[in-house]
Amino acid sequence: MSMSLFQEKLSFQKWKINKLADNNTYLEINLKNLASNLNFLRSKIKPTTKLLAVTKANGYGSDSIEVSKFLENKVDYFAVAYTSEGVELRKNKIKSPILILHPQIGDFDIIQEYNLEPSIYSFMILNEYIDKQCNIPVHIKFNTGLNRLGFSKKNLTKLCKILLDEKITVNYILSHLAASEDIKEKSFTKKQIEKFLSISDEFEDLTNKAVKKHLLNTSGILNYSDYQFDMVRSGIGLYGYGNDKQYESKLKPVHSLYSSISQIHEVKKGESVGYNRAFLANKNCRIGIVPIGHADGISRSIGNRKGKVLVNNSLCDIIGNVCMDMIMIELNDEKIKEGDKVILFDENSQNSEKFAEYSNTISYEVLTSISKRIKRKFVI
Repeated sequence: MSMSLFQEKLSFQKWKINKLADNNTYLEINLKNLASNLNFLRSKIKPTTKLLAVTKANGYGSDSIEVSKFLENKVDYFAVAYTSEGVELRKNKIKSPILILHPQIGDFDIIQEYNLEPSIYSFMILNEYIDKQCNIPVHIKFNTGLNRLGFSKKNLTKLCKILLDEKITVNYILSHLAASEDIKEKSFTKKQIEKFLSISDEFEDLTNKAVKKHLLNTSGILNYSDYQFDMVRSGIGLYGYGNDKQYESKLKPVHSLYSSISQIHEVKKGESVGYNRAFLANKNCRIGIVPIGHADGISRSIGNRKGKVLVNNSLCDIIGNVCMDMIMIELNDEKIKEGDKVILFDENSQNSEKFAEYSNTISYEVLTSISKRIKRKFVI
């Protein structure tokens, strides 16, 4: 889909969201940054290597449908975690191949109905595929050291016999790197790659045919591009993070979370704020009430001065306990007034990685925790 067509398609939706979002709480999705990140990642791979965009978990907390519509015809594949996510994309007219990374027992009728491609990771799932008389192509997943999903190397003979006997079409084999972002784990990552190569060779010998492969995630693309094989997968990189400081200038955060100050109180020394009187003022102060809380994905762990937000270029502490629908902040600039914009995170210095540090977590968790109650606003 061209940029102009996508802009036109989003125009009415953007108008509706803007009417709701002005001076309120909303998540801004910068599609121009998304395109820039895609182009940067493409620059790291060969022109013939396919690129799979991971849009699971509501597009890493953005909007999986709109992000997938934007990326369709720009990428070769999509991947989601669960079947329901793939069905949602199909119902919204996404026609590209969609890989289901973690199909479950009971999914295969609908997987076949919606022409989705399952990752087959165990004999239980393989038997379900066969029992349902599926004729859709599959990806076969191997465990090379992450120790989550996947067949082990010792399963190869039995596995390949079943695949041949049942005439199952294998589009790709895949595995998942455990620590491709960590230079201290380079030797472990190389062992994973070597194991995957060994599995691939044996798989081809046993099936007597070449097989396409995908292994690299975002950090794999950036650090181990020699092993890009036939396709690479990118999730967090598309949304602006490369798990490495050196790529901060190349990858641009896509998500920005904004709110506003609903009310300001003058709190006197000795007074308390919020549930359980968790904040006790040791001096006269001004506090602002911000309409976003743990029901929206803001962790309770960043209350009581552990987290900060930005108001008029001033960093303000989050005080007291984070409530379900609001947070309270201490205002350290007397010019701050009701209605002023609050930046929880944006694409600059107060990005989601910085926000994640306040609660000792990672940007992935911050982004994917943003609830659907938060309105989405798209910027092109």
